Amino acid sequence: MNQVQAKPTPKAPPAAVRRSLEGVGSGLLHFILNATEQIMVPIQRRIGVQRMAYVFVLPNLLIFGVFILLPMLLNFYYAFTGGTNLFPQDRPFVGFDNFQRLFTCQDFFQPNTCLEDRFARSMVNTAVFVTSQVALVVLISLITALALNRKIVARGLFRSVFFYPVLLSPVVVALIWKWILQQDGLLNALIVSLGGDRVSFLTSGDWARFWVVIISVWSTMGFYTLILLAGLQSIPAELYEASSIDGASAWTAFRRITMPLLMPTMMVVLVLSVIRAVQIFDVVFAFTGGGPGTATLYLVQYIYNTAFTNLTNLYGLASAASVVLAFFLVVFTLLQLRLGGTTSDVADA
Repeated sequence: MNQVQAKPTPKAPPAAVRRSLEGVGSGLLHFILNATEQIMVPIQRRIGVQRMAYVFVLPNLLIFGVFILLPMLLNFYYAFTGGTNLFPQDRPFVGFDNFQRLFTCQDFFQPNTCLEDRFARSMVNTAVFVTSQVALVVLISLITALALNRKIVARGLFRSVFFYPVLLSPVVVALIWKWILQQDGLLNALIVSLGGDRVSFLTSGDWARFWVVIISVWSTMGFYTLILLAGLQSIPAELYEASSIDGASAWTAFRRITMPLLMPTMMVVLVLSVIRAVQIFDVVFAFTGGGPGTATLYLVQYIYNTAFTNLTNLYGLASAASVVLAFFLVVFTLLQLRLGGTTSDVADA
């Protein structure tokens, strides 16, 4: 009978080869350390040990200045210039004309009466979206965090499941939901199989707005759930034990213990969710493109379209709109932080 021959196990690399690789690695590391020392030692002798911290921070400051601070300053300058030329030296100064054009309206809540009607419509759409999306995402994240904070079966698995959509690219999220909701998509196939008629989820303005909110909540709630869960776990368990001894109900413990101590974390979640909701762009751009019509046209996409996709590139008008967006974000964030500080003081008292 033929004997089955076992496959030969791969041999480990010879000791000489291993020593050679280790020598190359250690030699490269030694070279890098020596080169760094040759640069840093003279600098340290010149400026002193205490000032060396600025040397290590300098690369990050340069990156911040070139890629964040400089574009912000250029954007602010462009907001007061006109024309279609790209370079600053070729753009005439027009003062507040761009801002005046944005806010010239008979009734701002009726965008058709505005000189720049798409800006007014995007502002109204953004306000409605932020209000509904933030309310839903904070409420659902809080309920989910409370559930995951309890001793339930497979709690670790559920935490991973809820956080998974956060790891997906916004474009991937949009394409997945677009595949589900299109005319021949999965959801319509299910509706038809149950005897219903196809629903135009992507060509109806109301349905498009509804699904943009749902998709945004689904893709971001895991992040806020983890933040709230961390806040819940920082509350001492002794407080709940003392309240149960005093005969307090679960609702009373939630109202008198959980919410006051969780309020600083709630304010962080509220600020982050508002900023993220106001800046929504990529999901909507890949999902509806701002349509149908201008039903899902939000402020950031208006800025993008005005600067880059229109027949005339109105960089000044787009920059003015972005300055307006930044102003409202700063004011709203300061108000929230002020209210959060007041709430924390009341809770501490």
